[in-house]
Parts: sequence; C-alpha cells; structure tokens
Amino acid sequence: MKKIKLFALALAFAFSLSGTAFAENIKIGLMCPLTGGWTSEGKDMERIVSLLAEEVNKNGGINGNQIELVIEDDAGDPRSAALAAQKLASHQVIAVIGTYGSAVTEATQNIYDEAEILQIGTGSTNVRLTEKGLDYFFRTCPRDDEQGIVAANYIEQLGYKNVAIVHDNSSYASGLAEESRAELEKRGIKVVFYDALTPKERDYSPILTKIKAVNPDLIFFTAYYPEAGLLLRQKSEMGWNVPMMGGDAVNNMDLVKIAGKAAEGFLFVSPPVLEDFSTAQGKAFIQTYKAKYDNTLPQSVWAVLAGDAFNVLAEALRHAEPNAEALSAYLKNDLGEYEGITGTFGFSKKGDRVGPLYRLYEVDANGKFVIKQ
Repeated sequence: MKKIKLFALALAFAFSLSGTAFAENIKIGLMCPLTGGWTSEGKDMERIVSLLAEEVNKNGGINGNQIELVIEDDAGDPRSAALAAQKLASHQVIAVIGTYGSAVTEATQNIYDEAEILQIGTGSTNVRLTEKGLDYFFRTCPRDDEQGIVAANYIEQLGYKNVAIVHDNSSYASGLAEESRAELEKRGIKVVFYDALTPKERDYSPILTKIKAVNPDLIFFTAYYPEAGLLLRQKSEMGWNVPMMGGDAVNNMDLVKIAGKAAEGFLFVSPPVLEDFSTAQGKAFIQTYKAKYDNTLPQSVWAVLAGDAFNVLAEALRHAEPNAEALSAYLKNDLGEYEGITGTFGFSKKGDRVGPLYRLYEVDANGKFVIKQ
C-alpha cells in the first residue's frame, strides 16, 4: 500500500510540474496539390508549413501543446479536394490551411463550414469565396476584384489601347478576366478579344492565330503559369512579338522553364517575389528555409502565403480557444495589423486579406522576376 501511495504522489507531482506532459496535440490540416499540374506549388506548401510547425514545436509548442500537421493531397482537382476535406474533417483537425486554386477551394468550403473547422485559403482569389457569409473561411491572398483594378491601372499607365483577354474558364481565371474587362472598359480601353483556351493542351497556335487577327497591342492572360509558358513560347515560334501580361497565377519560376527565352519581357501583376520580402518575418523566413532545404527557395509566393496562414493561425491559437468560433473572432476582431512573411495585413469581417500587396513584375533577360513598377 505504501508503494502505491508513493507512486500516486509521484504521478500527482509530475502533473503539477507540467500540465502539458499529457496534453493533446493541436491538429492542423494542410490541403495542397501534391500531385497533378500544380505539384510544385503543393510541394512547396508542404515544406513551408512543415518547417514552421517544426519551429513552433521546437520552441515549446503553443501554450505547451505540440502542433500535429495532417496533410492531404487535393491533386488540384475539385473532386479530389472534396475527398481530402472529408478526410481532414474525420481526423478532427481544428483548422485547415489551403488550397491553391479557387475552384478547388470552393469544393471544400461547405464541408469545413458544416464541420465547424476554420479554413484559411492561400491561393484562391475568386470574389465569391468570401461573399457567401461563411463565418470560418479566411484567405491570405487578395481578391480578383482588387487584382483587376491593379491590372487595369498598370495597363492604362503603360499606354495600351487594344487588349486581348484570354482565360481558361476556371473560377479564378474567368473571375479575374471579368473584373479586368469591366475595369478596362471604364477607362475607355478596348477589349478586342475575349475568350477561353482549354488548359493542359499542347498546341495553342489556333487561339493565337485568332488573337493575332484582331491586332491587339497587349495580350492579358488571366490563368495559370503552365499555359502562360506555352503561349509565350508558341507566340515566339510564330514570329509574333506582341507584349503579354499575366495575372498573379503565373508567378512561378516554372514559367521560365516552359517558355525559355520567350519569357523575356513578359509582365505580370503579383504579390512580391521572395527576394522582395521586406518585413523582418519575411527575411527571417527566407534564411530559415534556405538553412533547412539546401539553400533553395520556394518556386512562388503562393506557397509562402500558406506560411502566412500558418503563422496567423498560430497567433490566434495563442490567444483564443482552439475552436472555429473563437479563432474566427480573434482573426476578425483582435489580430489587427499583423506583420507577416509577405507583408503587413489583417482580415475584414468577410475573412478577406486587408493590406496592399500587388506589384508589376517583368521577366528579364536572365529569366529573373524584377519589379517594373
């Protein structure tokens, strides 16, 4: 009996010294495209969020609790994403980071909302995602209507008068195309061509021939980097040197790999590339990432926005109860101006990122992305 009492006392003493010794992990989900056409984005998202979670855990976790990251592949496809969301919900995660692609994210929103799981989108800019009144949805990327205004401003400043707009019928690309067309027409700039291509095809010479026939002085492409790279290369092979501009989904170094020398002079509107991060957190992140991953950097800023999502979620968990309602209230009402990796931002009552972000970039002769304006 004496030994049993001593053991009980020792156990109680252990609990009194560390209330976290037997604490449960905080489960956070990451949904990203680890397979499919956007694999480079997904792999970088996985590396970044894993690195940040590892750093938090090495420093004692959050309020003494360790972060447990649960990762699911959405394959950049809405149907796969819905399955991934159901799996994450079954794992009882308290929040989910992701994903890349508005249509992919939209396929998961109701699943997370009904399960009362906070979701922070990272590369999903379609306007309607935050117009549904979902209390637990946020995003660290801007909206298409904001980008449409910025793109139209740059096009006007550069003096283009006749613009061809090409999208791919995805939620993101068609949304940005519509917003941009409306903004350009307000400024008296003619949209002389407006149509969609089919993504993942290998030959875009037919649509390029149609565009050439209307003689635009700029092509504005609102979809993703794989198709943008092919358009640039095949336009060059036609001997046609009309300028081309892209939206923010072309911000990926794979664009240059696909287009080759034809990428030179290509313009795009985007959040800053990694070399242009100006916050203390952004600079520290770059050094930490390089030290972990053999002096390399992520391929694009979109994956880094998953890092911003993780960090604001961690900040909310330090101050609020670990449930969707409390975390949502903190992010909307108490986070304020947060100095993140990609810049200083907060959230609106709708869950949208608030704060300036966009710049105009140009691809130089060495294939580097440099600020033009």
